[in-house]
Amino acid sequence: MRIIGIDPGLRRSGWGVIDASGNQLRHVANGVVTSRSDAEFSQRLRQLFEGITTVLARFEPREAAVEETFVNRNPVSTLKLGQARGVTLLAPAMRGLPVAEYPANLIKKSIVGVGHAAKQQMHMMVRTLLGGVAIDNSDAADALAVAICHAHHRSTRQRWMPSPPKRASGRRTRARTAPVVGGGP
Repeated sequence: MRIIGIDPGLRRSGWGVIDASGNQLRHVANGVVTSRSDAEFSQRLRQLFEGITTVLARFEPREAAVEETFVNRNPVSTLKLGQARGVTLLAPAMRGLPVAEYPANLIKKSIVGVGHAAKQQMHMMVRTLLGGVAIDNSDAADALAVAICHAHHRSTRQRWMPSPPKRASGRRTRARTAPVVGGGP
């Protein structure tokens, strides 16, 4: 199963692709999609969307996982990050991929065993779990951690996730009404 993990950000969105087969994990690729800070906000979102879409087309993952956003003290920054995160959710969804979301504490606990692990611990464990692979930067390492977390939780997640609604059979059914008892006013 090929999985892409995404660590959303407006300036830099990290991505990491792994193959998971049972408990075996194999690094495929990792990197960062950037947006130009001097561009208009809508263009920056477009740059992120196009960058993630290019990565998806190149590596053809079957599932995607995105880190949930935490709330900053600055509401404007939080809103902008939320919009960038929306783009990173939309890109795989537009390709028909299932997209899982994981909070940072669950990702850390899945990788290190502690929900409040330091970034250095996370990055060391990601490299260890992926056979010592070189990781270019922190954003890509975080994205690989998201992918690994999803690989660990995807089977149990499918059991507790609600099933999609069933399609109507196409047959029309007559509405049944209760008989009217008694007279009107």
